[in-house]
Amino acid sequence: ENTEGMYIAKEEEYTEDGAIARRIITRKAERRIIDYAFQYAKNNNKSKVTGVHKANVLKVTDGLFKEILYEVAKDYEGEIEVEDFYVDATAMYLITRPESFEVIVTTNLFGDILSDEGAGLVGGLGMIPSGNIGEDGALFEPVHGSAPDIAGQGIANPMAMLLSACMMLNYLEEYEAEESLNDAILAVLEEGETLTPDLGGNASTSKVAEAIINALN
Repeated sequence: ENTEGMYIAKEEEYTEDGAIARRIITRKAERRIIDYAFQYAKNNNKSKVTGVHKANVLKVTDGLFKEILYEVAKDYEGEIEVEDFYVDATAMYLITRPESFEVIVTTNLFGDILSDEGAGLVGGLGMIPSGNIGEDGALFEPVHGSAPDIAGQGIANPMAMLLSACMMLNYLEEYEAEESLNDAILAVLEEGETLTPDLGGNASTSKVAEAIINALN
């Protein structure tokens, strides 16, 4: 959920020795993202949604999140299974049994941390696309930042950007174009000969892009 939680930037120093941050959780926003998670599972042939929270400590805000999770789950009973875990347990399970997850829904801070952990399982941030999807529009971008440590070296992995384009094409219902681009990226990965250093190769950004273009053609 990308509009509230800990990332609303409501922080203040109340003395020179302390500060406070506010965490906002609303029924409207959580119902919206949780329902989206179940719809995503249904539309993509997934059988389970996992809600992630810390309701044992954050009893009011994450208690509300968990309550809404099971309210929404009733609308998909018999179609989509639901489960919930604490965020710290989820962090461990992503390492020890990642195959047990299909769709994870959570609040902003927890999702930010877990998504980067998940990236580490599949090649790093250079492989991970993202989408900010609202009711009236969407924005797609790689998860990673500007990578100043490798700026100007021509070795950034372009796959996260191209996979973000795949997500955008899916959102626009350009399914044939999405499949073609996704298959081209997969072909280059499976061949394993034209990869950037983050994936163990020595190819440049432009060489990887060129290989994907050739696979498209």
